[in-house]
Amino acid sequence: MSSLNLDDFSDLIERPDSGVRRDAEERRERLTVAPGALGRLDELGEWLSAAQGSVPVSPVRRPRVVLFAGDHGVASLDVSGRPAGSTHRLVRDVLEGASPVAVLARRADVPVRIVDAGLDCDPELLPAEVVRHRIRRGSGRIDIEDALTAEEAERAVRLGMAIADEEADSGTDLVVLGDLSVGGTTAAATLIAALCGTDASVVTGRGGAGIDDLAWMRKCAAVRDALRRARPVLGDQLELLATVGGADLAATTGFLLQCAVRRMPVILDGVVSAACALVGQRAAFRAPDWWLAGQLSGEPAQAKAFDRMALEPLLGQGVTVGEGAGALLALPLVQAAAALAAELPERPAPAAGADTRPEAEETADAHTPV
Repeated sequence: MSSLNLDDFSDLIERPDSGVRRDAEERRERLTVAPGALGRLDELGEWLSAAQGSVPVSPVRRPRVVLFAGDHGVASLDVSGRPAGSTHRLVRDVLEGASPVAVLARRADVPVRIVDAGLDCDPELLPAEVVRHRIRRGSGRIDIEDALTAEEAERAVRLGMAIADEEADSGTDLVVLGDLSVGGTTAAATLIAALCGTDASVVTGRGGAGIDDLAWMRKCAAVRDALRRARPVLGDQLELLATVGGADLAATTGFLLQCAVRRMPVILDGVVSAACALVGQRAAFRAPDWWLAGQLSGEPAQAKAFDRMALEPLLGQGVTVGEGAGALLALPLVQAAAALAAELPERPAPAAGADTRPEAEETADAHTPV
């Protein structure tokens, strides 16, 4: 019997401060730029102010990209555009600065942290700081077997919680969340289909690497078979992650929930982070108030998960590469919203005794019959 119950997070997570948000909205009304003129940036600034508990909002000074990495046994069914067990190559590309997220992070001067939760490779192939947290070597083939044991699932969730605590304690003020996986979108689609009560074909997309029609049909079949195994355990989120998730997805779920506990905002990326967020919402209904949907990738399961959580993506560039790249593209919008909310001047207060009635009112008074 696991000693961890994800439902306990419901009592630990509070919503961002509604009183602070009202103060931020009132301050926005006093700025020299007319309300509504900045579009959704106004809403973002107010959300961030409530998350920080600060009016005016503070700049986002120490963002960080956090990527959870893992391999999935279901990739052996040729459901991905990449070979099974090859996620370590994606990790190496990020470390060497040769991947999309590495290029974007370098341009934005944002550090990247990679956490190996379940890569299927020899640990010697990667730096010790990446592989030292590994739960197991690869996750099980979810169409016919559990991804993890119950003990491994708990360890993975606790790993994610520990990483969130480390980031919060080190001063990270906003996380850009992503994943590095082969086969991860199949597990993510299964989780979302199970939690939303939909069929495999509704949620199955082409993945970050892109697949042809035959591979898509194999992926649909894998999601369908995994769904049969997922539905009986829907009442227990930890068991669900053990059955059809994976070490990286379980760790990401724990990370998201603990970020909400620590009041640390997160920008979600693709379908994998969306699936983990949906599991987190099932455990703690207030948790999504701490998360932003960074981008709409075009994966049908991601759109369904965001809709279920009432999260409106900031961007819609169709970035399916994963790695947190789409979410990182949204970071400048959040930073811009914070800067505008904090730095735009307020309208000067009217002088004492001055007539503050609108001109239209004065004109009307002048023509009122005596």
